[in-house]
Amino acid sequence: MTPESTLAAKLACQDLIVKFAVLNDARDAAGLAELFADDGVMIRPDGSRLEGRAVIAAAYADKPADRLTCHLVANVLVDVQSENEASGTSSVLLWSASAADEAGPFGRPAAARQVVGEFHDRFVKTESGWRIAERRARFTMVRQ
Repeated sequence: MTPESTLAAKLACQDLIVKFAVLNDARDAAGLAELFADDGVMIRPDGSRLEGRAVIAAAYADKPADRLTCHLVANVLVDVQSENEASGTSSVLLWSASAADEAGPFGRPAAARQVVGEFHDRFVKTESGWRIAERRARFTMVRQ
């Protein structure tokens, strides 16, 4: 691989990591599922496996209607193994709130429980570009 193609792959995979957070917070389950390969897998912190775009979209569409989230992503590291494969890790700080709470000048009150987690990703290059082949999520810290 050339340095240019390696950099392009890294940026594409980093974009997938950030878009996942943005689409999750925007409640765009269909858009979030499109970030995955057709046979992509999401492994949730509780160990449950979501396999395939339709299953991933349905699971994320099932979020409680009044739950607002903000996923702050950091420490993104992508390693490109080949023209068609890459892996990555990232950290996430998950804040949540209730849409039922009135927003004041500083927004809505955040829920007491805040969570730090991490993602371990495998990426593949498809005909549609880079996609998530597998995403493993786990929580590492919690504040209650």
